[in-house]
Amino acid sequence: MAENLTVQVKDLTVYRGNYLALRDISFELPAGTNTAVVGPNGAGKSTLVQSILGLIPRATGTVEIIGRSPEKLGGLRSRIGYVPQNFKFDRTFPISVAEFVGLGWKKRGKSRQKLAILDKLPWKQDPQKIAAVENALQRVDADRLKERAIGQLSGGQLKRILLAYCLVTPKDLLVLDEALAGVDLQGESDFYRLLEELKREQNWTILQISHDLDMVNRHCDRVLCLNQTIVCSGHPDIALHPDNLLATYGPEFARYRHHH
Repeated sequence: MAENLTVQVKDLTVYRGNYLALRDISFELPAGTNTAVVGPNGAGKSTLVQSILGLIPRATGTVEIIGRSPEKLGGLRSRIGYVPQNFKFDRTFPISVAEFVGLGWKKRGKSRQKLAILDKLPWKQDPQKIAAVENALQRVDADRLKERAIGQLSGGQLKRILLAYCLVTPKDLLVLDEALAGVDLQGESDFYRLLEELKREQNWTILQISHDLDMVNRHCDRVLCLNQTIVCSGHPDIALHPDNLLATYGPEFARYRHHH
């Protein structure tokens, strides 16, 4: 796998039971790019993400992330951030925002003996972890929420906290599976601007599923138009041309277009 590629997919075919969900998918994600996957409901977008992450099996083809197959990532899996469409949890569970974000922190560069000692300490006694959590929350403009229970957060606030969870340890790849579903238009716009800033600062490679073609056009570097197979791909100016959208979505593609 070339050094400037974060993800490489070749000839990927995936079944969900007896249903052919994806057929002969091939593409690459250059490091530091923001790529959107668009297509109608049932096109296989979430299946594609789940297969890349190794959450569901492949029938044929190969996937490499940071030079390894998903099944052999080992400790490198901490370099991948994932924000799902629906983050389900018990809203009565007594955990604060800061404590939740701290769950994403991974210690680096310490001896096994020191790690064993630190692992026995309450997280608030680990100054490196405290600093990492506070920096992550500040970066997503959510430090004022750190003592709040996560069950009290709005949809937009929760998305920011999930992004902070991904920020607390350095990442190479960030995967967003319709992560902004249910967020209002202002919150969606703010999130995209923040994501763009973080991509530049962190040199993230981003793979996202989105139905908002206007936001994709404004903020993404590349687009994959998917309907079981890749119908077209390229810069938004090309991939989002009406002819390509019609080929991807069929005659009802107009209802997927957002006008803000």
